[in-house]
Amino acid sequence: MVVGAGRVAEEKIEGLLRAGAKVRVVAPEATERIRELARKKKLRWDARGFRSTDLEGAFVAVAATSSASLHAGIYREARRRGVLCNVVDDPEHCDFYYGSVVRRGELQIAISTAGRSPALAQRLRKKLEREFGEEYAEWLKELGEIRDKLFDKEMPAEKRRALLHGVASEASLKEFLGRKKRKSRD
Repeated sequence: MVVGAGRVAEEKIEGLLRAGAKVRVVAPEATERIRELARKKKLRWDARGFRSTDLEGAFVAVAATSSASLHAGIYREARRRGVLCNVVDDPEHCDFYYGSVVRRGELQIAISTAGRSPALAQRLRKKLEREFGEEYAEWLKELGEIRDKLFDKEMPAEKRRALLHGVASEASLKEFLGRKKRKSRD
């Protein structure tokens, strides 16, 4: 259950959907992206204000509106019903925190400040996004293929471990990037 359908809620909704959650959104208005997800039946959007009964059957509630009083009411009702709750940017009213996540294919790098400074987590995420470009998704895919091949072969575990660490090294990344660059020139 997500209460709110603005930009902040949109980010939380995307994360819930990636995790495989069945998402219901309650908000009088919604961003175009949330409207599109509702049209495609990726989530249910009730275009109205929050009611305490909206929490019936919910496992998790996210409050992402601009109303502190609404957030306090959602948190109280969630606690009463045994529903885990996250009130965005209000650590005192959170049973869990969202990490800031860098995603490059199957590579995920999560940052958490335990709700103490979402701004710092966001700044660190942006820094890591610059440091870990899209090439990491391709490299990880290649590393996975190499790993699968190594596990198909009979060899001592220590030797396999050493080979896996070698292919995941900085030198291996540089070699991968060099191959990629040569391919793009051909």
